[in-house]
Amino acid sequence: MRKLLFVIVLIPILGALGWWYFSQQAFPEYGPSYREYAYVTNGKSNTVSVIDLRTFEPAKTIAVGLSPTGIAINTRKNEVYVVNSGSDNVSIIDTEKNAVVATVGVHSRPYFIDVSQDGKRGYVANSGSANISVLDLGKRLVAGNIRVGADPGMARVSPDGETVVVSNRGDNTVSIVDAKSLGVRSTLPVCSQPEDIAILPDSSKAFVACTGSSQVASIGLKHGEETSDRVLAFLDVGKTPVDLAPKPDGGELMVCDFDSDSISIIETGTNEVGSSALVGQHPARGLVTSDNSRLYVSNFGSDSVAVYDIDLGRRIATLPVGSRPDGLALSQSENYLLVLDTQSGDVTVIQRRTPRKLEPTEYSLLTLIPVGVQPNAIVVKAFRITKPVAAKKP
Repeated sequence: MRKLLFVIVLIPILGALGWWYFSQQAFPEYGPSYREYAYVTNGKSNTVSVIDLRTFEPAKTIAVGLSPTGIAINTRKNEVYVVNSGSDNVSIIDTEKNAVVATVGVHSRPYFIDVSQDGKRGYVANSGSANISVLDLGKRLVAGNIRVGADPGMARVSPDGETVVVSNRGDNTVSIVDAKSLGVRSTLPVCSQPEDIAILPDSSKAFVACTGSSQVASIGLKHGEETSDRVLAFLDVGKTPVDLAPKPDGGELMVCDFDSDSISIIETGTNEVGSSALVGQHPARGLVTSDNSRLYVSNFGSDSVAVYDIDLGRRIATLPVGSRPDGLALSQSENYLLVLDTQSGDVTVIQRRTPRKLEPTEYSLLTLIPVGVQPNAIVVKAFRITKPVAAKKP
């Protein structure tokens, strides 16, 4: 109990000290048109919190649908998409205005959305109606609904935009959808309770975490010389694998084993589990930096974030955060890690900097930013505002 009280008291103090340090530094010169926001879905507030990452201050609270859960950005347009599980629709937020500009109805109990890299389509798995909704993001309407397996949890689109992989938790299968024809190409039986999905950068393989069997399924996708979709291997990992965090180069896949308090590292080329490491109590989410060097893991059960050095193959730091940390996001510069604290209703901001002689630590707690009740997911959108077109002179 004393330790818990110490942590509760210590975090706000460290946050205040971190913010004082940050406020003494000069802000980067972003330019007048640059914007960078974090967007957080608040499940019990029916809102999205907007945080200005130029100043690390709350910018706006946006009302959306009921029980918002999943959220995704469009890399080609200044838009963010929010899945409202309680009202069976998707809110489209214009990030320049930070306002809802459209609402698109889908089917029953959607939770997540994935957006194609060309920014043209969104894919929503509707867990209550055994189908996925395909959104035309340009026209802001449903282009089609595709029947899949029972209780689909996630629909993930491949980087080349040609394939959508759907995990069906209710019948332990994976549906492979052809994104051009909007038809199911294959239905593959896999391990128990498939949920999270990761697809390699070259779109050749998909990996599916099966929370009920402590396995990850490796699936070869119809791609290039591969003429069909097929299960390649079932890889044994720790108990209850809940999250897959691939390295950007695609060479390794980091698995958060929730009930083993560990991560498992999969060699994607050989379909082998290379190693595992203890990281903290109930690891929930993982995130790899763009240079493939660091893995951040939110420890849901120990109110901390583990920093794992991939090159060294070991944990190098454990940082205290708020209560029940889950979602993770990095700022555009990757100098700031944002940790979503689901129980305490805030975002912990951790700063990474080059250590100095008087500051031996590479990481420090910068600040805590309050959001809504039961925050579920977080994304970051960096962009430059569109310049208005000048009217032609008569």
